[in-house]
Amino acid sequence: MAAYSYRALHPTGKTIRGVLEGDSERQVRNQLRGQQLKPLVVTAAKSSAVNVSHWWPKYWYGLGVNVSWTRSIGRRDLSVLTRQLASLVASGMPLDEALSACAQQARKAHIKTILLQVRTKVQEGLSLAQALQQSPTSFDAMYRALVHAGEISGFLGQVLERLAEYCETSQATRQRLSVAMIYPLVLLLVSVSVVAILMIFVVPKLVSIFDHSHRQLPWLTEVLISSSQFLSSYSGIMLTAVLVLSLALRKVLSIDRYRLRWHKLLLTLPLIRHVIIQADSARFASTLGLLLDSGVSLVEAINISVQSMANDHLRQRTQQLVISVAEGGSLARSMEQIDDMPPLLIQMVASGERNGELARQLNYAANNQERELKTLMAAIGGLLEPLTVVVMGGLVAIIVMAILLPIFDLNTLV
Repeated sequence: MAAYSYRALHPTGKTIRGVLEGDSERQVRNQLRGQQLKPLVVTAAKSSAVNVSHWWPKYWYGLGVNVSWTRSIGRRDLSVLTRQLASLVASGMPLDEALSACAQQARKAHIKTILLQVRTKVQEGLSLAQALQQSPTSFDAMYRALVHAGEISGFLGQVLERLAEYCETSQATRQRLSVAMIYPLVLLLVSVSVVAILMIFVVPKLVSIFDHSHRQLPWLTEVLISSSQFLSSYSGIMLTAVLVLSLALRKVLSIDRYRLRWHKLLLTLPLIRHVIIQADSARFASTLGLLLDSGVSLVEAINISVQSMANDHLRQRTQQLVISVAEGGSLARSMEQIDDMPPLLIQMVASGERNGELARQLNYAANNQERELKTLMAAIGGLLEPLTVVVMGGLVAIIVMAILLPIFDLNTLV
């Protein structure tokens, strides 16, 4: 059976959208009629692409603008889905029935579509790992490699349990880091907005009392008036320019060679460099430890773990480990040749190779790297808060002084 997306009319007049399985479009229409629904549109679900042609302006087609995009399973949804699938498979339920049950419990239509497509491929005789390869944006190489290892070893349920724990831990770490940076960023945004409002709307009204004065104004007041007039006249152009530059930068960074140069530049900045190395090394170590613990070969596990790193320059340098280890070299000694690798991680790898517990030592190293990253992000957030307050207070003080200085001069003359 295949998955079909439908749009049907409820007896109350409400339009309902969803996904159903069936052997043909006619059978799906009959199922809908059996549910007292009037089928309007029934189409085969294809790679979870969202069709927006029913509302997208027609003239965009002439410009070559694509009117569809692919929706994938988010990290939070993937964590929940993996936990559900692990529980069902561990209980002895057949794989196709487990996938069907997960699809029925999914609240989002595109997730249900992806799961039903995977179930269809499994029923056609493909393995689960091969079926997941049909949706690479939802199930990355690491996810598929673990599933493949679980199927080969015959312990798919246990491997899915480990994978669910990994997804949950990664999601929790990401949320903690996001929460730690929300307050400083919001405070910075509010501060910039307050200063901009003062300069554009408040300052012009306050300094208008000096328009009819023929006296020489203090230089600070002159600078304030000029800055206020500039922002009032060109604020729209500046916002447009910032937006255009942001879009242009995003377009440029989508090109591999420019993104590689940008990531290399980031690694030269002292504080940002430390954050990137901590985050990528923690991701590399945790992924490698999980893959090794699930029975994936060392070379394949390194190759997949390297792809999990976010910085292209760091990933390119770490890719050398695959060749070095494949030629028979030690993982720890190969990592020593990479300057950006944290020394503690190299020590833990060397210890794991000596005592035969490499996966366990990698997990310890990953946890340690994540703790250090969390501490570092908390320190950065704690530093940004008072710094933003001091900078905002200084700017407001300068604005107030620029307004009060001419008034003090007038009082002195009187």
